[in-house]
Amino acid sequence: MILILAMLLDAAAGEPRAIWDRLPHPAVLMGRLVSWADRRFNQGQSRKVAGVGVAAGLLATGLSLGWAVHLLPDYGVLELLTLAILIAQKSLVDHVRAVATALRRSVPEGRQAVAMIVGRDTAEMTGPDIARAAIESAAENLSDGVVAPILWYLVAGLPGIVAYKLINTADSMIGHLTPRYREFGWASARLDDVLNVVPARLTALLIALTHGWVDPAPILRDAPKHRSPNAGWPESALAPVLNVALSGPRSYNGVRKDYPWVWPEGRRDAGPDDIDAAADALWRVWGAMLAIAALIVIF
Repeated sequence: MILILAMLLDAAAGEPRAIWDRLPHPAVLMGRLVSWADRRFNQGQSRKVAGVGVAAGLLATGLSLGWAVHLLPDYGVLELLTLAILIAQKSLVDHVRAVATALRRSVPEGRQAVAMIVGRDTAEMTGPDIARAAIESAAENLSDGVVAPILWYLVAGLPGIVAYKLINTADSMIGHLTPRYREFGWASARLDDVLNVVPARLTALLIALTHGWVDPAPILRDAPKHRSPNAGWPESALAPVLNVALSGPRSYNGVRKDYPWVWPEGRRDAGPDDIDAAADALWRVWGAMLAIAALIVIF
């Protein structure tokens, strides 16, 4: 029941700026912890070993913090609030729709908005590039920011969701194939991959089922081609639903990458309406997860 209330609270309130302008958001605190570990341990000759230790330490810290909440008086209210904060459905939808709104005004404004949610180069993006990037971010973050936290809470309670969010934060900050993080961030990136194996595929299934798309062939064909072992699954499910080709060429740090297309049969002229359709898809999957949580409570 706490999970259902938390999902509804997040959907209604999201992340009120009146609170987070005054207090550090838990995601910010997690980021500070990862930054401290980076500064403290990402040095010397054994960076990969140090990175393994950091990943293990973050996992243990998340499990311990989640467990410690249950030692506090009236922990139920704190658990409810923690869950509502760590399930990022409304904020995700708001950020995605903001790109559509900005792109309707102008391409430069669309670039500024999409730069808030993607890590690729945005300076030379066209309108369809912006729309595609926003849709891809919606699909990937639906899995990472909504389905996975809910699933890990269902599996392991508050320790599960806190530990997952810590590892996912570490992956986003140090899990990169750059000279600084190739060795040190390896363990965090691989652990995040493992923790997202089931959520990513569940997200793809829910996208397909909530849109009447029951043919698994395109998903099974395109997902393994993706540069990410997990992000390709929700993207390859959302692409045919919208009939928009996703992934494909893009630039990182000035270097163009010619990644294969997901759903290459789809349109390559995506626009603001397609971004809004992707945001609608996020709510459909959220509704399916809410129904799953309700069924678990009932049975």
